[in-house]
Amino acid sequence: MLRKLLIKNVALIESAEINFTEGLNVLSGETGAGKSVIMESLNFVLGAKADKSLIKSGETECYVSAEFDIEKESAVRNILCDMDMESDDVLIISRKMSDGGKSSLKINGVSATVGMVKRLTGVLADVHGQSEHFALLDTANQLKLIDRFGGEEISGIKAELKVSYEKYAALRKELDSFGGNEKDRLIRVDILNYQINEIKSADIKENEFKELSELKEKLAAREKILAALSTVKACVSEEGGALDVISSAIRSAGQISGINERYNSLFDRLNAVYSELDDVADTAESLKEEFDDYGYTLEEVEDRLYKIKTVFKKYGGDYDAVTSFLEDAETELDRIENFNENAEKLNVLISESKKELYSLYSELSESRKKASDKFSSLIVEELKELGMKKAQFTVEFSEFPAFSECDFAGANGADEITFMFSANFGEPVKPLSEVISGGEISRFMLAIKAQTAKYDEIPTFIFDEIDAGISGVIAKTVAEKFAAISKDAQIIAISHLAQIISFADNNILIYKTESENRTFTKVKPLNEEEKVYEIMRILGGEKDSAAAKEHAEQLINSARKYKLAI
Repeated sequence: MLRKLLIKNVALIESAEINFTEGLNVLSGETGAGKSVIMESLNFVLGAKADKSLIKSGETECYVSAEFDIEKESAVRNILCDMDMESDDVLIISRKMSDGGKSSLKINGVSATVGMVKRLTGVLADVHGQSEHFALLDTANQLKLIDRFGGEEISGIKAELKVSYEKYAALRKELDSFGGNEKDRLIRVDILNYQINEIKSADIKENEFKELSELKEKLAAREKILAALSTVKACVSEEGGALDVISSAIRSAGQISGINERYNSLFDRLNAVYSELDDVADTAESLKEEFDDYGYTLEEVEDRLYKIKTVFKKYGGDYDAVTSFLEDAETELDRIENFNENAEKLNVLISESKKELYSLYSELSESRKKASDKFSSLIVEELKELGMKKAQFTVEFSEFPAFSECDFAGANGADEITFMFSANFGEPVKPLSEVISGGEISRFMLAIKAQTAKYDEIPTFIFDEIDAGISGVIAKTVAEKFAAISKDAQIIAISHLAQIISFADNNILIYKTESENRTFTKVKPLNEEEKVYEIMRILGGEKDSAAAKEHAEQLINSARKYKLAI
């Protein structure tokens, strides 16, 4: 719900902070006090078009921020997640405009576009009073409304339809994977054959790339390695080398080894050294002979590595990826080469799936029509109670397509609907978006909300001047409907009617003041006593009139009793 609206330098408002509560919030004040400025500010921060005329005279920029409580609003959190924005229990949308016409928007302090803001505000608040916010004039939203009104019967069919459509879509995807028309398939076969042949002809072995890379390093240092190994062997085993020297030492130590254990230990250690050096000489010779066994020149190894790198780069990056690519390519090739057989089987399954979908489309359409009839009747009754006694309202369905003409485009059925409306007796119903006036749309929306607020996903409804042209019994009816709707959703309404003001859970006064030859619009929350005097003002009673005060108090007490009873 909307918790706070902060306005700076908008029209006559220098600075205002408006705090809203759950339930029914009513803004009132004398004509021209600036109530419309509040709505303009709200629409501005919610992403509506605006120009620099909004900026208070003498200032260079204006600013509005709206703070929402989204603790229970999963739809809002999901949108924020889609936009990679962090969220907690509070969402703050702010907008600034300079006198140069430049506008900037932020969501929780992060720069955002109008499109991003409208995605959020579309599930945060429904504003009735500005045409760009008339969500219900969109026929897609009208269909969603009928589906929600239809309750479990429609939701059950749609759940079954979702499963059926997913199965159908999977079959279509599998058929499409064969490669479109015959020409496309032949091109794809050529590509797959080339790829398969290239990978197979390369005949890459597991770990070959690593082994060849190591061999390349050895071959690149061949002369250096051979020279070093030759020197090692010469120093150890050639005449006068280490082995000869150690042999002399062994002979000398052998002459005294029998005298005691310490001399014998020295003799044994010299023998061990001789054995180790002899092994070093053999190893050096063996390492030299390895170069004769490699069977590759450095150039050949480099050519082979280049070949392997080329295949790796084209088909995945390493041996496992290339192997997987080959397996997938061979599977796809087999599937395409056996297209006729596979396609025939799939087309049979697709045909059966279409029949199942069409049956569910038809069942869903019938349920929607039944729900629409009931919905239309209830709305007409609501409109009569709201003073539109001659109003007509129906839901018109486009002609349901024959099976051969159905495009099976989604899991929402094949229906297209239009809300049809006429406010006047003798006038034919026409699409709601074409004929309903600004004054009528608010009452029409109130009728809708009276029937749907319990299952509507939008937490805040904002009504601008819904009471235009009504009074008396109708005014009381509007107030009672506000009270009923506000049990399940937050309502913010601008009103001139005492009946509606008396029902408010939170009363806010909009008034003008003058200072230093300038006029300012101010905002003030009303306590219970101030609420009584505001109702007295609207009723035309004098401030010190006991009768007027008693009447105002009676309205408030009557409203309180009604709210407790519902």
